[in-house]
Amino acid sequence: MAASNESALLFDQPGPRMRKRIRVINWIAAIAFLAVLVLILVRLYNPPDGENQLSWELWKPALDGEAWSDFYLPGLWATLRATFLAVIGAVVFGLLFGIGRLIPNVVVRNVCAVVIEFCRAVPVLIMMIFFWRAFAFLDLPSPAYWSVVISLVLYNGSVVAELVRSGVGNLPNGQHEAAVALGLTRTQSLMSVEVPQAIYAMLPAAVTQLVVVLKDTALGSIIMYTDLLQESRRLGSMYFDILQTLVVAAVIYFIVCWLLSRLAEWLPSHMQKRTLAPTEAEPVAPIAIMDPSNANQIAVAREERPLGGAQRTYHVHHRGSNASIHNWRRTRYAQGFDETQPESQIQVHHRGMGHTDQDSGHSRFPYPRKGKDRGKRK
Repeated sequence: MAASNESALLFDQPGPRMRKRIRVINWIAAIAFLAVLVLILVRLYNPPDGENQLSWELWKPALDGEAWSDFYLPGLWATLRATFLAVIGAVVFGLLFGIGRLIPNVVVRNVCAVVIEFCRAVPVLIMMIFFWRAFAFLDLPSPAYWSVVISLVLYNGSVVAELVRSGVGNLPNGQHEAAVALGLTRTQSLMSVEVPQAIYAMLPAAVTQLVVVLKDTALGSIIMYTDLLQESRRLGSMYFDILQTLVVAAVIYFIVCWLLSRLAEWLPSHMQKRTLAPTEAEPVAPIAIMDPSNANQIAVAREERPLGGAQRTYHVHHRGSNASIHNWRRTRYAQGFDETQPESQIQVHHRGMGHTDQDSGHSRFPYPRKGKDRGKRK
């Protein structure tokens, strides 16, 4: 429902003819997709050279318990281990360099900008190869693993740094102005006011970046890192069923990335519920506490206010113990008594002292007059 409302704001709703055309195009696209899928299956079933790729003899070694225990699950664990450490390092790197790019110090800001732009511009695979060769030359343990992790930290950390910078830039200017008015410096305002809000706002985009980190670990197979892709290739080379093992690995990648994508979709709605939760309205307005018989004020005060807000004020003609509740919704006002607004100063001719109009909800008492009349009223 929310997606349809958002699309209605961005685009015009299609008419009957356009909806019919869209349905026809969707049916044509579905039929074309099914035709291509059938052609692929026919080609695999009867290839020009080689045996049938859909035979159970080729799929059985790729799906039995030994394949899962010795190849897929260890490879998946290696992928998740590198992803987990790379995500933590990328968040720390992004926060440090993202904040460093925003502080007033010109030298630190320029250095952080150069590092971020360099890490974003260089491909991840090139960084992996250079780190792998350097760690192997230095005879460090697990050179492939650490080259994958550090390369992912540098690239995705630069993306997180840009998310921090854009999150701070999208905040209202009043946040910084309020911090300065309280006597905080620019750095104190960033650390105490702006960056925490930017981090909270960038969490959905950061979770989406997890999918990129997970998929980029597959590049480590080129430098002989034993991740899920490398283990599936090893299994396929053992039983000469590389196509089948790669299909299983692709399904595993799809399931894990799909779960992360659902998490990224769920997180914004969960955060919105936490930040825009309804506030509990006051049971009775303070002005009505002193006069419990004033039905108008009590009913208006108990009206639900989803987003809270300031306490309502009431017109002069709402005050009095003889006010009626029949049409209180029509007679309530959000603004207070104002002499510049004639509609808030309606005077009704009274028929007698203490008489109340049940239809309009207004008291028949006239308002106090100025000068001599005020003295007569007394």
